[in-house]
Amino acid sequence: MIGGFIGFVFLLAYTLALLEIQIEGRDGWAAKAPCWRNNNKWIVRLNGGRPLTGYHFYLNIFMFLMIHFPFVLFWDWQLEKELLVWGALFLFWVVEDFSWFVFNPWYGLRNFKKAKISWHPNWWGPVPRDYYLGLVLSGLLLWFGRGGI
Repeated sequence: MIGGFIGFVFLLAYTLALLEIQIEGRDGWAAKAPCWRNNNKWIVRLNGGRPLTGYHFYLNIFMFLMIHFPFVLFWDWQLEKELLVWGALFLFWVVEDFSWFVFNPWYGLRNFKKAKISWHPNWWGPVPRDYYLGLVLSGLLLWFGRGGI
């Protein structure tokens, strides 16, 4: 059951990555999108060194609402299920972001490097720091929520 759950998270992430490539093209982090940007130093710090864009703000709200849709549909909220959906969301964002580079014809694995990706300023080894943090947080949340499946 958990394998199907994780597989579905990957499918969702791949799909959004492909859609974002159509929206952003080579200009990641909505660099040329017609949206507002908040460059307040505290917002940038909380956002991993990136400005908060209107595009990403509303995309995150949309995803938050979507992962909670089953609770609204079935009125079956439980703490373990809440932990599962949050764990899935953190996993989703890591997979989606990495997939954006892999599937993007302007990047691909060959160009997945700190020197070519300005909107990921903090790297630990071969990947952005946020990936490690997201995967650890996802793993913990999925572990503690595993009884919800």
